[in-house]
Amino acid sequence: MKRVCVFCGSNSGARAVYAAAAALMGEVLAGRDLELVYGGGHIGLMGAVADAVLRGRGHVIGVIPQALVARELAHRGVQDLRVVDSMHERKALMAQLADGFVALPGGFGTLEEFCEVLTWAQLGLHRKPCGILNVEGYYDSLLRQFDLGVSEGFVPMLHREWVLEDANPESLLDKMSAFIPPRTEKWISRRET
Repeated sequence: MKRVCVFCGSNSGARAVYAAAAALMGEVLAGRDLELVYGGGHIGLMGAVADAVLRGRGHVIGVIPQALVARELAHRGVQDLRVVDSMHERKALMAQLADGFVALPGGFGTLEEFCEVLTWAQLGLHRKPCGILNVEGYYDSLLRQFDLGVSEGFVPMLHREWVLEDANPESLLDKMSAFIPPRTEKWISRRET
């Protein structure tokens, strides 16, 4: 892995532990010489992770739709800020640029972005690791939902195993680096997407 896409909140959350975890993730990325790809904002957890990478002299690529530049307060301090036309274009470019994906705490957008890249993996559109930084159990209920999807026959265990999880950024990135994607039957081709 050379670039990691981080999905996270544009808010900081109710507890300081979330921003601290985002900053630690940024420090670890910079320390491992891994580039950050993220949503391009300078507020909330987005800003915390980007600022930490920059403090560590790492490289940051922000991708933000034009409509959100002012609203999410685009981070003008990153080396590479790409302004796109839509959320769809944002997600596609972030996925194209990244070698792996990490979800930090966040809201609906974070969940949607992470689940979309999982779906793309399930469909055979990519073979990149997908990790959850489970800060203070924030994602425990989501992980239980994924397990319920397996037990109820909606999610094959092979696809559930694609979701890597850890509370520590170092350990999570170790798991992602060691990840060997399962061989899955490709359901659709890129032309069909």
